[in-house]
Amino acid sequence: MQIRFKKIAKICCIVFFLLFTVLIVVIHYFSTPKSDKEIREEFSKNNTPVFIENASFKDFNYRVLSTQKEIDTSKTTVVYVHGSIGSCLDFKNYMFDIDINSNANLISYDRIGYGENSLGNVQESIAFELDMLEDLTKNLKSSKTILVGYSYGGPIVLASKKKYKKIILLAPAVYAKPEPMPWALNFYKWKLTNWLLPDIWKAASKEKLSHRIDLLNFEANWKENPSKVLSIHGNKDWIVPYENSLMLKENLVAAQFELLTLDGAGHGLVWSHFNEIKNSLLQQLN
Repeated sequence: MQIRFKKIAKICCIVFFLLFTVLIVVIHYFSTPKSDKEIREEFSKNNTPVFIENASFKDFNYRVLSTQKEIDTSKTTVVYVHGSIGSCLDFKNYMFDIDINSNANLISYDRIGYGENSLGNVQESIAFELDMLEDLTKNLKSSKTILVGYSYGGPIVLASKKKYKKIILLAPAVYAKPEPMPWALNFYKWKLTNWLLPDIWKAASKEKLSHRIDLLNFEANWKENPSKVLSIHGNKDWIVPYENSLMLKENLVAAQFELLTLDGAGHGLVWSHFNEIKNSLLQQLN
């Protein structure tokens, strides 16, 4: 009986080890930033042109995607800012969409620490991210530009003091008080497990741990943003609680702020509620 138990235990350990190894390999595979070639192939499959530029800011290089070779000044330009974990491809479905594409110039970029050129090297600074965003958009007419910030991208676009055509926040992490610290962050903090994580996960964990403190430098000044703001948030979001958007509603005047609640939506609303977000975006382009 004891020998049989040992054999079963040994088999279970082997199976667990193999499954764990496969899981780690899969996580690393899907977390690795796409190459320029892979991005071009994906856009081609969706019959969408893509122009890839390697831009620079301070001592960093980063990737910028656009669906037009040159900005059509007769159209509104939409600039997408991703969260943590994230990449310029978080908004690919919006860039593929023919209705959005025909009505606007579209730009998306890898924030420092999330692309091939600077993987893992996050700056943990909303101020740095804002400066980088405004450097990227410096040649765009702000009155014809919409900034879309998802999750951690929310406070980046909201921190701007320039007046844009519109600022759209998607599940924005803009207040320190409701900012949760998931237990899974321990995998980043523990030396025993830290080495198992992909660099992009380490970057997101590092950014998450400092985000609450960094928000304290900005959250009292959100009302200084001169643009009209639309926040789209799911009321079942446990990663970036819906309370963030409710607090914004309390602190910004009604003439400036609008809240669109997606009933039952979680933090993945960018993908799960594409049609609702697309329709709201198209309304802003008119």
